[in-house]
Amino acid sequence: MNSARTLLSIKQLEIVYPSQEGHGYNTAVNGLNLDLAQGEIGCLLGSSGCGKSTVLRAICGFEPAHSGEILLRDKVVSSPSLHIPPNQRRVGMVFQDFALFPHLTVLENIAFGLQHLPHQERDTVAKEWLKRVSLLDKAGSYPHELSGGQQQRVALARAMAPEPDLILLDEPFSSLDVDLRERLAVEMREILKANNITALLVTHDQLEAFAIADRVGVMSDGKVLQWDSPYELYHKPMNRYIADFIGRGVFVKGFIQAGDKVQIELGTLELDQEHDGQVGDEVNVLLREDDIQHDDNSPTQAEVVRKTFRGADFLYTLRLKSGVEVFALVPSHHDHAIGEKIGICLAADHVVTFKD
Repeated sequence: MNSARTLLSIKQLEIVYPSQEGHGYNTAVNGLNLDLAQGEIGCLLGSSGCGKSTVLRAICGFEPAHSGEILLRDKVVSSPSLHIPPNQRRVGMVFQDFALFPHLTVLENIAFGLQHLPHQERDTVAKEWLKRVSLLDKAGSYPHELSGGQQQRVALARAMAPEPDLILLDEPFSSLDVDLRERLAVEMREILKANNITALLVTHDQLEAFAIADRVGVMSDGKVLQWDSPYELYHKPMNRYIADFIGRGVFVKGFIQAGDKVQIELGTLELDQEHDGQVGDEVNVLLREDDIQHDDNSPTQAEVVRKTFRGADFLYTLRLKSGVEVFALVPSHHDHAIGEKIGICLAADHVVTFKD
């Protein structure tokens, strides 16, 4: 990435806490690296306890760096020898619970962070940001009178109004209904992009991450294992952990064949030419739910062992002749019974393999 365009750069960041036993340390963030360009939306994705929220706190200035450094616009703001206070970092934060002031109106909530402006200008700027998040008609309302999605947009407008260099969002959708999250993630992305805001959020939900982010970092044990576009993470995971974590799939046994092919129980698949394997090598082949299609004319049969109705489609769990179970997405008008055998065929156009 062009360093002139890099807004946030984290280099070999390590954050430790004293252990609860009172001797030694626990490492929360361990050698973490990432770069985020101006106008990009990034996301740290991982399970609870992987260190993702600690990274946000360190960027804000709430956690000191034990080693490594954090740079904003090529200026070091955190290192073992330097710690710029949070209020001097030009970083905005949207908290998990939105943290709106219940006794202030929507307009007053947004104006609260604009104390450096004259009173009249403060209201003008606050109204402009309300307009940008399509809530100008709610200026006189109080937070409890708004829906969860509206409160989220107020919290976002309040964070953006002082025009920080970077917006940080800590699990911004976790308090909202599941069916709202993806739609609101798309809305938030549109607002951030329309205002050329650089943002970094953390979440444990990959659908949210994929809906909002340009770049996603899969975290485990305090490290970013792969920092990439959602497409690359899904189709070109760097290791088996990421392949397991992203999407839904299973690994089946395969053997490398001549001509960049791999033989699995269901047939032969084309491999990328850059695969690292020799003819005859045994590998694990990742089969995702969209790699297998229902085909009544196929001689290959699989038994339906579980099914989940999802409206437009069923997610079937299918047992192959060997006993291995795989997933398949099937249009919902194909309603097969548990125990029924159906025809299937391979439809994988990008094959992911790992050596055991």
